[in-house]
Amino acid sequence: MNGVDEVSPLELLRSALPGLSGAKLRVAEVIMANPDVVGRSSITWLAEQAGTSAATITRLSTSLGFDGFPELRAALAREHGRDVQAGWEKDIGSAITPDDPADKVLSILAGNQLTAARNAMASVDLEALESVADRIVAAKRVQLFAEWGDAPPAHELYLRLFRIGIPVWFGEGAYFSQVGASLLNEGDVALLVSRSGESPIAAKFVRTARDHGALTAVITGSPDSALAAAVDVAVHTGTGLGNSWTDYFAGRASDTLVGGLLWALVAQRVPDRIYERISEHDFLEPPSAKPARRKAR
Repeated sequence: MNGVDEVSPLELLRSALPGLSGAKLRVAEVIMANPDVVGRSSITWLAEQAGTSAATITRLSTSLGFDGFPELRAALAREHGRDVQAGWEKDIGSAITPDDPADKVLSILAGNQLTAARNAMASVDLEALESVADRIVAAKRVQLFAEWGDAPPAHELYLRLFRIGIPVWFGEGAYFSQVGASLLNEGDVALLVSRSGESPIAAKFVRTARDHGALTAVITGSPDSALAAAVDVAVHTGTGLGNSWTDYFAGRASDTLVGGLLWALVAQRVPDRIYERISEHDFLEPPSAKPARRKAR
C-alpha cells in the first residue's frame, strides 16, 4: 500500500470527485452509493455497474493511492466493518459481539440480569416499598404511568394488581397521563416507572397527581434524578439507565423484580379479597370441570 491504509477510502474518493470525469466518475459514484457492496464484490461486477472496463477501475484505484482494486476493496470492507462495529457497540453494547455463539449470548444476558437482581436486593428501601403497598391497598384509584422501554414492567404490574382486584389504571403518553392524574383524589396513588428519572411528561404527571392530593411514587434507577426528588416516595432499583441495549436489558430485570415485589406486598395485605374473587368467579376451575346443570322440567 502507498500510505493510504489509515485514510478513509470514501474520503479519498470525495476529494477526487471534482477532478474525475467519464468512466472514472461513474465508477466513483457507484462506489460512493454502495461502499459496503463494493467491499465484497468483484471488479467485474463493479465494471458492469459502472458501464466501463476493469482497467478503468484499476486506474482509478491507483490514482487514489492503492496498488489496485483488491486493495481498494479491502479498505472499503474494513471501513464498513468499523462502521458496523461502532454502530453495534453504540446500540447493543460491547458485552456481546456479532460473532458470539448463542450459548455465550445467553450466558452474558443471564449474568447481567443476575447482577441487576443483586443490585436491586442491595438497593431497595423495603420500608418505603411497604408504605407504597399500604397506600395502594387503601386507595380508591391507583394510576400507573411509564413511557417507552419503562412501560413493560409497569404494564405487568398493572395486570397483576388488576387481577387481585385493585382499582388500577395504566396510561402512556402526555394525554392519558394527565387525564389519569386529574382523576386522582386524596388517598389515591400515582406510581410511575422511570429508569432515567428524567421526563417532562412524567414530571407533569407527578405535579398533577400531587395537586389532587395523591401519593406520588417512582420506581427508578436514578435516585438523584429530578423525578426522584419530586415524588413522595422514590424506590431505587440499583441499576441505572446505562449506555446500550445490553445495559438497559439488564436493568429491566431489576425493574421487574421491584414491581413484582410491590405486587406481592400488596397481595399479602389482601389475601381474603383474593380468595373471595377466585372463589366467586371459579378462576381455578376449568369449564370442563363444572358439573352440567339439568334443565328444569
